[in-house]
Amino acid sequence: MKFLHLLGNLHKRMRKLLGLLFIASVIYPLQPIQAQQNDPISGLSQRPVVKAHEIQEIPLIDGNVLEDEIWQNVPAFDELIQLRPNAGEKSSERTEIRIALTATTFYMAVVCHDANPEKLVVTDARRDASLDNTDAVLFILDTYHDGQNGFVFGTNSVGVQYDAQVDNEGQGNFNQNRQQGGMIGGFNLNWDASWKVETEVGSYGWSAEFEIPLRTLRFKSGENQTWGFNFRRNIRKTNEIVYWAPLPIQFTLNRLSLAGDLTGLKLKKPGNLKLIPYVLGQASSNHEVDPTENSLRGDAGVDLKYSITPAITLDLTYNTDFAQVEVDDQQVNLDRFNLFFPEKRPFFLENAGLFSVGSPGEVDLFFSRRIGIGEGGKVVPIIGGGRVSGKVNQTNIGFLSMFTEGIDGEVDPNNFTVARVNHQFKGTRSALGGAFISRTATNGEADNYNRVFAADGRWGIGKKAQVFGFFAKSETPGIESGDHSFHLKSAYEWDGLILQGAYTEVGEGFNPEVGFLQRTAFRKPEFLVLQRIRPKNMGGILELRPHISYRGYWDFEGFNVTSFLHIDNHWEWKNGIELHTGINFTREGVVQDFDIVDDVTVPAGTYDHKEAQIVFFTNPSKAVSISMRSVMGGFFGGNRLANSGTLSLRFGDKFNSSFTLLRNDISFPTGPQTNPENIKFNTNVFIGRVAYAFKPNIFTQSLIQYNNVIDLWSANIRFGWLQKANTGLFLVYNENRGSGALSNRSFTIKYSYVFDILK
Repeated sequence: MKFLHLLGNLHKRMRKLLGLLFIASVIYPLQPIQAQQNDPISGLSQRPVVKAHEIQEIPLIDGNVLEDEIWQNVPAFDELIQLRPNAGEKSSERTEIRIALTATTFYMAVVCHDANPEKLVVTDARRDASLDNTDAVLFILDTYHDGQNGFVFGTNSVGVQYDAQVDNEGQGNFNQNRQQGGMIGGFNLNWDASWKVETEVGSYGWSAEFEIPLRTLRFKSGENQTWGFNFRRNIRKTNEIVYWAPLPIQFTLNRLSLAGDLTGLKLKKPGNLKLIPYVLGQASSNHEVDPTENSLRGDAGVDLKYSITPAITLDLTYNTDFAQVEVDDQQVNLDRFNLFFPEKRPFFLENAGLFSVGSPGEVDLFFSRRIGIGEGGKVVPIIGGGRVSGKVNQTNIGFLSMFTEGIDGEVDPNNFTVARVNHQFKGTRSALGGAFISRTATNGEADNYNRVFAADGRWGIGKKAQVFGFFAKSETPGIESGDHSFHLKSAYEWDGLILQGAYTEVGEGFNPEVGFLQRTAFRKPEFLVLQRIRPKNMGGILELRPHISYRGYWDFEGFNVTSFLHIDNHWEWKNGIELHTGINFTREGVVQDFDIVDDVTVPAGTYDHKEAQIVFFTNPSKAVSISMRSVMGGFFGGNRLANSGTLSLRFGDKFNSSFTLLRNDISFPTGPQTNPENIKFNTNVFIGRVAYAFKPNIFTQSLIQYNNVIDLWSANIRFGWLQKANTGLFLVYNENRGSGALSNRSFTIKYSYVFDILK
């Protein structure tokens, strides 16, 4: 294909492309500034300011705001502005917000007036359930006032607790989808703090009261401090999203550089020392080894959390256990490269954004799943370790050291150490940092180690553009050359326009053993151009998102291993329906024959193809919703039809379920050279989730999966009775069945408790 042949030389021109994008990110923002000075959503007008009200008496946290005299003596503020559907217009419903402070606690009260409170939408009642598709309020606190990092809190009308950490404004890699990601940053939903919220529903609408102990947060103490602050409300009956500090249409609450200010804070150092012990018992059997033998075990461990300063926290853990964590989703690998499984363990997810270095999902220099999880998901016991993380003035610091046991003949005992520093230049959206990541065997073998040294940074160009980058070098005994990796990215985002260009290189000897590489030894240029368009009076359409993106991988011999050009448009309607229509131009260059499944070999060669792609989903806030994705086109000289669909069912606010089928139908009509003709096969992965929330802190969840490639059924059933900071009672049942026979099963009971020693 001539077009793909031209793309073959694209990596040689990436410096020019990056330069043009850089120039655009500097010059283009200058053009519309004068015209936008009074635009309420431009982000260039004066940011709103509110003052915290100091109180002596403590309000009763019961959700009743309107009849609480203490709250009625606290000044309220409102004037929220729509981001969607009608950007820049005032909210269709009134919202009263009140903020109060004592020496030890942050309080906020919200009254959400609603003309039809009987139509309030609640999609899930579990802690940390997504609030996107429900009537809800969320707010973010930039406690360092650096415009980059913050703590998110939220709830809905039934009092769900939702909390998260934001680093580097939640920015991540534009070609990956991950919950936790981003160069020097990300969004971490798995951060769980000790705080309280209560709600009430009445004829006026609904109200919420938040009580957040200051020792839960990290901040700089002193008189008359200022925090960054923004507030969001979802009004689902009109699919409306409104903000206190208005935002351009492509941004979210995470965009802290455009937040308002919360002033008048008198902050003292809070005492914070928590001891979190656990005990567990487990019964298990492995029928593949001995179907008649059952094993019983008991265990105990402890975590300690201590605030060295209001901004620096020490975490210690001994005999770390993650029995309550949900198992991984099944995946089928139809390519030559590594699959990514996200981290789910709470200890490693807390403050994970601080330790993140690299290009997420592709070149992660530190990937915490390397600690305590071996090949094939095998559990490697963690003896314990510690972490110090926080901020000194404008500098983020992090240090993590963990020790794991050995498994005879399989895994050596190891120490894993990560040191991270990242200085943020206030008011510039710029930063400069470094990292050291190490694995060292603790069995005395002098040459059994791996180290990675890295430097990274970003340069913020006004409010609209940034340049990111990192350079890393690994050190492994026996590898002397090609042990480098680097990444450079330029990005511009404003007024619905996104321009991004990047170049990544991973040397042939680069070996981050405590990291994740999707593929080894490559050079990769990529770009993205996307425009958000809000048409008026166009058949109920809310937004159009035409875009084009490209990524290509070359080896160091100049061979094009992968090219992927994607041209698409997203059609989003005001009623929540969304349709994506796209076409992909692909190239796969196979250097060596590989088995795509058993007895089916793809021979070496270059395969150029086209794919049609369509994605459709209905309003996810409805009791019944569906999402579907189909990709149809060529595949390694044959053809593939990849279909995935999810049916979501909800009954009230307590019962939630989703049923997903991922299917690939693959055929090689003429047969690759090493295969007989007319080869046809399919892969199927079924994922079923059912959850019931008795209360926001008492729930049961089940995850049932089937993978036909390995003929495996698995079940993970969990009951949780949460107390503070995601501790409490957990009952977990796991079972795996392969080829119709029981492989293994286990039942675990675990209890953990927070002793707040300095409360």
